Amino acid sequence: MSDAATGSVDDVERADRRERHTASARDVFRFEAERRLRVTAVVAAVLGLYAAMFVWIGPQLTGGEELQAFVEQLPPAMTALFGLEHIGSFEGILGEFYSIAWLVGLSGYVAYSAAGSVAGALRDDRMDTLLAAPISRTSVLLGKYAALLVPIVVLNVVVPVVLYVGSVVVDDPLSFVDLVTLHVLSIPFLLCWAAVGLFLGVLVRGGRRAGRLALGLVFAGWLVESVVVGSDFEWLGNASPMRYFEPTEILVDGSVDLLGTALLLAVAAVVLVASRTAFERSDL
Repeated sequence: MSDAATGSVDDVERADRRERHTASARDVFRFEAERRLRVTAVVAAVLGLYAAMFVWIGPQLTGGEELQAFVEQLPPAMTALFGLEHIGSFEGILGEFYSIAWLVGLSGYVAYSAAGSVAGALRDDRMDTLLAAPISRTSVLLGKYAALLVPIVVLNVVVPVVLYVGSVVVDDPLSFVDLVTLHVLSIPFLLCWAAVGLFLGVLVRGGRRAGRLALGLVFAGWLVESVVVGSDFEWLGNASPMRYFEPTEILVDGSVDLLGTALLLAVAAVVLVASRTAFERSDL
């Protein structure tokens, strides 16, 4: 057989292998995505109601001088910790919503879910059953990671709709562009935490243990970034993903940190590659 024919056969075989791996990752994604639909619907409903509450009470709070006076009396560290710098505006009030719901709540949920999707399967021996099929470990890992886009995308569509419609109803409309920008930029932020959770799930076999560790990292990242602002140790905040995604700044000033967004995507890619390497080499 000629070299050209041999090369053609090799190319076809490689293409077939890539197609099988892609199909396998797609199958894992479809299965995991379907499993997440019900929980995603519940979380979307809870966050939607929580957002509606902030929209309802926001205009009443911004009109009160007592709240502003109370915030001014707080220590700077406390003000920074809870993001109360812009509490006098409707956008600043919503910054509180995102500080709790997005920076801690949703990122914690995503990281916890990512960690449990791998570590839980390893603990229950479900991973052995899955890998008994003709499927690569990389496909399994990528499928599980991609399935996290279901809650990430759904929540980043539902919540801004609730907020914008609600702001129009209370006659204090938000900037549609700023709101959309905020939620688009939150996707790299959440993907970064998803990658961190996935990595912990590969390293730690216990599903709940890996999930708790992921939650601890999320809370620690939020706490460090909040506490060190304005101090001599502000440089420590560079290690926290919260440094590179600031919802209040986007809503209040319309400021966008594209470099920070690119860094979050780069970190997510690096951690995902590290997860794949560790997963390929691990003894299941």
